[in-house]
Amino acid sequence: MSLTIQVPLNTMLADLDESLRRLLTSELEQHGFGGVSVVFDAPAREWAVALSGPTVDLFLYDLREAGELREAEWREHRENGSARMTRPPLRLQCSYAVTAWARAIEDEHRLLSQVLAVLFAHERLPADCLAGDLTAPAAQPYPLTTRIGAAREDGKADFWNAIGGSYKASIDYLVTLSCDAGVAVQRGPEVLRRELATRRLGTDSNIVETTQRVDGILVGDDGEAIADAWLALPDLGKWAHSAADGRFSFRGVPDGSHRCRVRAADGSEGETDFRTSRDYRELRVSMRPAGQRR
Repeated sequence: MSLTIQVPLNTMLADLDESLRRLLTSELEQHGFGGVSVVFDAPAREWAVALSGPTVDLFLYDLREAGELREAEWREHRENGSARMTRPPLRLQCSYAVTAWARAIEDEHRLLSQVLAVLFAHERLPADCLAGDLTAPAAQPYPLTTRIGAAREDGKADFWNAIGGSYKASIDYLVTLSCDAGVAVQRGPEVLRRELATRRLGTDSNIVETTQRVDGILVGDDGEAIADAWLALPDLGKWAHSAADGRFSFRGVPDGSHRCRVRAADGSEGETDFRTSRDYRELRVSMRPAGQRR
């Protein structure tokens, strides 16, 4: 087992800024707000004084994990008999303070109203506006969801005090991104077949016992998978349980033919024989209703 850390090149915040600029610029122009600048500066007093035209400012003031979306389980990828475990991505919540700037307060309010309408209309950032790595499913495996007008959580900084700006009406806008961990654990090939050699005292010959793991899919006469069923090998004292897709696994099964009993979640039962095989994939069983004799 080996741990690999390969931190990927990550430009997701800059790509998110560019995606929001594309979205707002396109939508505002369609509604007669041409020539509006979309920027991401901290709206300090000195910055505001230097503005020369109508501007929409999206100030990124907070980054934190979206705890309700956290994934605890590492993801398993199997290939050629080996397994690779990858750490799930960080679901990151990006908080913007959105403000509109113009010479007349009426123009500011018109512009801010339109921006609010645009952002509220898109619960997910549209694909045709995405920039950079935000277009790559490997970098962003989940939709880029948004929220507008959310109440600020306790402990989030009051950016007006932090930057020394004058208070201004603003809209809180949240976008959830995924940050790839770049951490993986590689496991070697699984042991599917074991051989145990024993020798009696006073003899030169070995007795070899071979056992293997048996993987398969439990299906009925109709070919449909049988989920949530118990499988037993009564002659060996072994049992297994089928998953939602009918998959099951027995470990330490000797070579040869074995009797298998099946009991499904609805009480129906069945019995069949199977022979161990490294290529075994499907176990077909004729099920009968509970209480019905064979």
